[in-house]
Amino acid sequence: MKEVQFKRILLKISGEALAGEAHRGLDFTVINSVCEVIRECTQLGVQVGIVIGGGNFWRGVNDGADKMQRSHADAMGMLATVMNSIAVADALVKHGVDARVLSAVEMNKFCEYFTRDTADRYLNEGKVVLFAAGTGNPYFTTDTGAVLRGVEIEADAILLAKNVDGIYSADPNRDPTAVKFDSLTYDEVLARHLKATDTTAMTLAMDNHMTLVCFALKDPKNIIRVVCGENIGTIVKES
Repeated sequence: MKEVQFKRILLKISGEALAGEAHRGLDFTVINSVCEVIRECTQLGVQVGIVIGGGNFWRGVNDGADKMQRSHADAMGMLATVMNSIAVADALVKHGVDARVLSAVEMNKFCEYFTRDTADRYLNEGKVVLFAAGTGNPYFTTDTGAVLRGVEIEADAILLAKNVDGIYSADPNRDPTAVKFDSLTYDEVLARHLKATDTTAMTLAMDNHMTLVCFALKDPKNIIRVVCGENIGTIVKES
């Protein structure tokens, strides 16, 4: 039995990561591999909350820019996160993992309405909880939603599963001289304007002393490696 370092986590997954090579829609080969690893985490006794972005369907800021009123575009982005959450919850159940979708916006035909106490109860019962619809408000990203939910459920850490393997000094896809950081403080991320999360999410994490770990989802087993304390990706915490 592996020894876990984080017993309750909030896992943030980008919507694009679930799209695989197609970059749009859902790749169930990717989703099933992620769900299998989440199942292994629950077998280790880890309580798992999940926030999924919606960029594989719609990005309010980019897709709606100069074409739609921002609040309406963001509302569509929130709906995209609900679709992703329902899909992943369905896949988790097929892997033998009890899962619940809690939405920041009431839509009781599709999922339950989020309250902190409901989420805490489900997590303590061993269910995986997927937090959909961001914060329920426009002008906030799912990164901010992930940190908010992580703080509310008193997670030990927020795991940011991204398309890059950590936080770099610049975009590694554009700048071959970009340097990867093993660890950072919140102040360093904010002062250097590093693209780990948006500023609101990072400030919220700093104010609540919430540890963040940024790593690549390309190998879903990285989730377990982080949970068990392996030094992969970049960790952001207090000095």
